[in-house]
Amino acid sequence: MKKVLCAVMVVGLMSALSLGVSAQIKKGKTRVLTTKQMMAGLVKPNCAGIGEGLKTPPANDQAWADLATKAALLNESSFTMMDDGRCPDADWANAAKALREGSAAVLAKIEAKDAAGAQEAFKAVTGSCAACHKVHKK
Repeated sequence: MKKVLCAVMVVGLMSALSLGVSAQIKKGKTRVLTTKQMMAGLVKPNCAGIGEGLKTPPANDQAWADLATKAALLNESSFTMMDDGRCPDADWANAAKALREGSAAVLAKIEAKDAAGAQEAFKAVTGSCAACHKVHKK
């Protein structure tokens, strides 16, 4: 009986640990920013701002600079997504890497004032979001 009980407890503990490893991380280990807050306050507004700002070529240097700031902030968010124990799995890590690379490409095109190139590069950014959301957004 003790052996059966011990086996059940081991299996239960292993199951609980495996769920914890594969579950979405709601917050880093030491920082106060939740994943939901990061998405709502940093990622979504900057992503939407780039998408809206590239619908027509920016009219002046300030508009280009605003887009560059948004692209740089998205790029920085890709690092935050990986910090502080926030990354739960390879899907998350791959999407963060794709966001990092895509936002850097968008920024390069914006700095070159290439609206069409920035729009094309922006597809990698939105693709990275879609890949992660498919697995992690409930």
